[in-house]
Amino acid sequence: MPAKSAAQQKAAGAALSAKRGDTPKSELKGASKSMLSMSEKQLEDFAHTQRKGKPEHADDR
Repeated sequence: MPAKSAAQQKAAGAALSAKRGDTPKSELKGASKSMLSMSEKQLEDFAHTQRKGKPEHADDR
């Protein structure tokens, strides 16, 4: 499932980095911290979404 917004894509990228051990988990905040429970494959799908044409934040809150 692709990310619906640039913010969601960035959060998934941060969570993926922490899951792989590149970034300390203690540095995560907000959505990226809650995304740690997702599988690495799910995070890759969100993080590799193209940002072009995506809103900064999704409207479906």
